[in-house]
Amino acid sequence: MTTAPAPHTPPAPADTAATASPAPSPVASPAPSPAAPSRRLTVVADQTPDSPAPAGCNSSSPTTDVPGEASRARKAAAKAGAEIRGEVLLTLAQLRLATPRQLKALLLAHQQDTDHVRRALRNLLAESPALVGRTHRAQQSYWYCTPAGLAEAAASGELAPTAGRTTGKRIAASKTGLREHGLALVDTVVAFHQAEVADHADWQVEVAHPTPAGNLVPDGVVLLAGGSSAFVEIDRTMSYARLLAKLERYDAYRNAPPSGRGNAARAPRSHWQETYAGPSLDRPFPPVLFVFAPAPRRAAPATREAVFHERARHVSGVNYRLTVATTTLAQLTGQGPDQPVWRVVGHGEDRLALAMLPKAR
Repeated sequence: MTTAPAPHTPPAPADTAATASPAPSPVASPAPSPAAPSRRLTVVADQTPDSPAPAGCNSSSPTTDVPGEASRARKAAAKAGAEIRGEVLLTLAQLRLATPRQLKALLLAHQQDTDHVRRALRNLLAESPALVGRTHRAQQSYWYCTPAGLAEAAASGELAPTAGRTTGKRIAASKTGLREHGLALVDTVVAFHQAEVADHADWQVEVAHPTPAGNLVPDGVVLLAGGSSAFVEIDRTMSYARLLAKLERYDAYRNAPPSGRGNAARAPRSHWQETYAGPSLDRPFPPVLFVFAPAPRRAAPATREAVFHERARHVSGVNYRLTVATTTLAQLTGQGPDQPVWRVVGHGEDRLALAMLPKAR
């Protein structure tokens, strides 16, 4: 009797786990100071690269039937989320509040979606204690550092000494406009970053500056690409009287003495010279940039900007000791700070690029 041949069994695929080169070790952030706790911005993927994405992960990564493609896509997404984990934490510590969209614009501008940023945020949220927190409103999530996250970011040594001292929880949960004010500031940071006028890491938020009449607290101070600095104020709802009072505080800050000990070997300097004028004192007093953002039940930003100009030109020191320039958030984000979007107080209605603003004398 003739025996039928056994059916052909296709060869099993090679064990990729055995033949593939080992995955690279996660990249850690710069080493902290010796006094810091052991866990420091450690880059850890929030899921195993080869495991399927968990349900509800809100991933918009494309699917494919090609063998290996889905696995590679998951690996790439998990790796990217892990690699920016520390950057996400530092950015939230620095700016206090941001949405995934804003973080993506600052950290992964080439990506079309926020998947990688969201993975990093979930990773930080899953820590014990959590390093970030979030609030939800109108189908939008707002993220901020927790006290543990601020401590971790500060221990990394990558934050400015005056940055990262306040959690953004109160701002994120605010129903009085603080959240929208904070988001408008981050949109301003994004606009400067995208135009390569200033890196997002070169911003400081709400840093106190001493004056004889009390502290001046700008919404932001930015170190520009050319080495000079600028003060940035976001206005949504502040009264004109308070805006003008803040201009007077800037004028008073010009003469504020340095906060540290003097040096008998050099000429006396003011606080702003110690901080912003450079070693040779060749940089002028930083310009004060006002960005008018929309707010409910308020006049349009362009209207508020025009009224502000009419009143600000009468403030002592403006157009001589101070350079004050304004724009609207729509113009800034639509065209960029390096374009002619800035209107200088006392110089008519023409608009200039940031680099063309007149220098304070």
